[in-house]
Amino acid sequence: MTAAFTIRLDDEMLAKLDALAADTDRSRSWLATKAIETYVELNAWQVEQIKAGLAEADRGEFVTEADLDAIEAEIQAKIDRQ
Repeated sequence: MTAAFTIRLDDEMLAKLDALAADTDRSRSWLATKAIETYVELNAWQVEQIKAGLAEADRGEFVTEADLDAIEAEIQAKIDRQ
């Protein structure tokens, strides 16, 4: 099921949207739908990652200096093996 709603664009953005629609043989609606889908998916993922990070911080799960030293040593060992 889909629902319609109205958005307002300034003349310059509307002209860009129309040009892109013409160049890609797509409708304004199709392009706007894809742009909104991409934006929502990306930002929903980002918000979930932030929530997960905050939950880890609330539990006291932080990277320590020792953790960073171990990671650095592991990377350096891989470099040295090359």
